[in-house]
Amino acid sequence: MAQLEPQQILALHRQLVGIQSLSHHEGAIADWIQQYLEGHGATVERLGDNIIARAGSGPRLLMNSHFDTVPPGDGWTRGPWDVTVDDGHVFGLGSNDAKASVAAMIAAFLCVADNGGPCEVVLLLVPEEETGGQGAEIAWPHIRDAGFVPSGVIVGEPTNLDIAIAQKGLMILELVTHGDGGHSAHAAALGSRNAIRELARDLVALETFTLGDNHPLLGSTSIEPTIAEGGIAKNKVPDVAQCTLDLRTVPDLTHDEIIERVSAAVTGDIRVSSSRLVPRACDPEAPVVLAAREARPSAELFGSRTLSDLVYFDGVDAIKCGPGRTERSHQPDEYVLESEILEGAQFYSRWIEQFAKIG
Repeated sequence: MAQLEPQQILALHRQLVGIQSLSHHEGAIADWIQQYLEGHGATVERLGDNIIARAGSGPRLLMNSHFDTVPPGDGWTRGPWDVTVDDGHVFGLGSNDAKASVAAMIAAFLCVADNGGPCEVVLLLVPEEETGGQGAEIAWPHIRDAGFVPSGVIVGEPTNLDIAIAQKGLMILELVTHGDGGHSAHAAALGSRNAIRELARDLVALETFTLGDNHPLLGSTSIEPTIAEGGIAKNKVPDVAQCTLDLRTVPDLTHDEIIERVSAAVTGDIRVSSSRLVPRACDPEAPVVLAAREARPSAELFGSRTLSDLVYFDGVDAIKCGPGRTERSHQPDEYVLESEILEGAQFYSRWIEQFAKIG
């Protein structure tokens, strides 16, 4: 076992970016990472395409990131998997989100393995983060139920190495309104209810509707209509209309409480499509946060509006922090700086060292 030199870390990152790993098609990269870790002397457990490696002794920590990517969109001026380096910029799909974190975490993990500590670290690298499913959502309960309960968790996402101690949740609701179906020519005379008008009134009501107090880092729960449907013919009064509501939630209310309040604010019916992705918040004085701040004194604490696998780590102190910048994610010609990758590897190693002193 040997610690990785900077050029080895950068070479590892380029290799990861060059392997296609669209969500639900991550077998090849999972195989490669397993072989890489085992080639460096690590013991690896495989759960589907989840990679679980363990090393060291001392306070227990878990490092998590994901190796799947979204599909490349329009606008790329280079091959998404043709990794190129230009003036310290590494271009390629997933280079920033989140293979920079993956490479940096592997480097820090191998350092622990080489030194035998100073913490007991589980490295959890997962598929399907971009879509949800067979990644951390199943791997974390597997690890926890096997008896490994860490004192701190860090989720690797591009945060410019600032520290997210809170993250909004996501809930998807369907608002369904009803009317009196019939010929549109007779609607006014008959006083027919129009489901589209009913839907419009409810959406206007929700526009000024507030849910709870503002969270100091996350702000308020937001409600955004995203898909609206109604009517089947140009000359027929619609008897049903519906709209998808995207809610980004904060910790002051439970999802059940939010559903109850939204239902009371509208005349239509509320149906729940998804409510399992709850918000997360970590005590800013928790050892996992204090260690991160010691490892990077310039880092800012913030609340994240975007989802990540942080949502799954219930019952433990968990933060989100990694190299790269979130605004580059899912963009044409995605890139990360070589310097950011190396800073990430150094940060994760220092975080582990500081946690051993604080935790």
